[in-house]
Amino acid sequence: MSSRTYTSTSADANSSALTDLNAEERSRILAKAALFSPPSATLSDGRRDLVGLSRDELTDILTEIGEKPFRTKQLWHWIYHQGVTDFSRMSTIAKPLQQKLAERFIIGRPEAATVQTSSDETRKFLFRFRDGQEAETVYIPDRREDRGAVCISSQVGCTLSCTFCHTGTQKLVRNLGAAEIVSQFMAARDSYGEWPSPKGETPRLLSTIVLMGMGEPLYNYENVAKAMKIIMDGEGIGLSRRRITLSTSGVVPLMDRCGDELGINLAVSLHAVRNDLRDEIVPLNRKYPIEEVLAACRRYPAASNARRITFEYIMLRGINDSEADARELVRLISGIPAKVNLIPFNPWPGSDYKPSTREQQNRFAEIVMSAGFASPIRTPRGRDILAACGQLKTASERARASSVPVSE
Repeated sequence: MSSRTYTSTSADANSSALTDLNAEERSRILAKAALFSPPSATLSDGRRDLVGLSRDELTDILTEIGEKPFRTKQLWHWIYHQGVTDFSRMSTIAKPLQQKLAERFIIGRPEAATVQTSSDETRKFLFRFRDGQEAETVYIPDRREDRGAVCISSQVGCTLSCTFCHTGTQKLVRNLGAAEIVSQFMAARDSYGEWPSPKGETPRLLSTIVLMGMGEPLYNYENVAKAMKIIMDGEGIGLSRRRITLSTSGVVPLMDRCGDELGINLAVSLHAVRNDLRDEIVPLNRKYPIEEVLAACRRYPAASNARRITFEYIMLRGINDSEADARELVRLISGIPAKVNLIPFNPWPGSDYKPSTREQQNRFAEIVMSAGFASPIRTPRGRDILAACGQLKTASERARASSVPVSE
């Protein structure tokens, strides 16, 4: 056997082993996610929330009450294109059917327990769900154009315990359901009156989604994926996959699945260039070290020069912000279609870290940029209302005593 043949066979074996390992690990992660499942979408009075259902699920429950499958398209249009929450406003549906639907179903929204608007016009919503649990959502308007990003949460609390992140001090309470994820975006649109959904080249005020709120989205993958498929459906909200970014701390097995099934943009919370340091500040690194995370990035099918992977890098004074760190970062991401978001640390009550000086941030950025990677220094938004990166947290942990204990 030639060395070339041997190398190819060895590579195939490694790839097969990786596939098997990822499949086994994915199963473990999804089984654990089930322990933190959201509550039933059926209310105490027996009515079912239609938000968060797939098209097939919506067809099935309409069939159960004797309605034809074409009703699915009608309802989908009213719920996700028009943003209607009242069946009586569905003008293409006869009044007897409107009443029948209202008796059996609702079109839900979370309660906006508090809404705060920053001096820079960033708006933070504290959404309360039907079981009383809460999560925060932030709308970040663009400074130059009439558009902006909706930062959506995927969990109540978080299981990762990243030491620089306020959310990480709140233990995981539960996952959010597909309806609760979709409805954060819909409720934000309610707040800005952006219905019906803009089509084609019509500008959107709420133009992008970033899954960068509370929680690790890939530890709630199935609900997140279902929600994003609803949001990307062209006959409803119709947001392009190019306008959606999922941020992960590096749940490697589900990074692969996300790329295969959703093809949305990927952002990776890297934050350190050495495993010993990343073990400390991003404890998930002990399970999926830097080398494995970067290998998953290289495999990510949606990555290209037109759709680069974003590496998020929190700038902590005297910890990870040296020029040597910058040079090692460049070495690590070499060959990956990437950009680097440098994030000044946003202080929160009880935190011990300090943000890097502006001079050090600039030196770090220059090294990364000179290597050919865009490396903008993110301007903190919403700090005055604790809406900036790493500052989100709710009081839902108070109710956690009756929830399933964390075993991470």
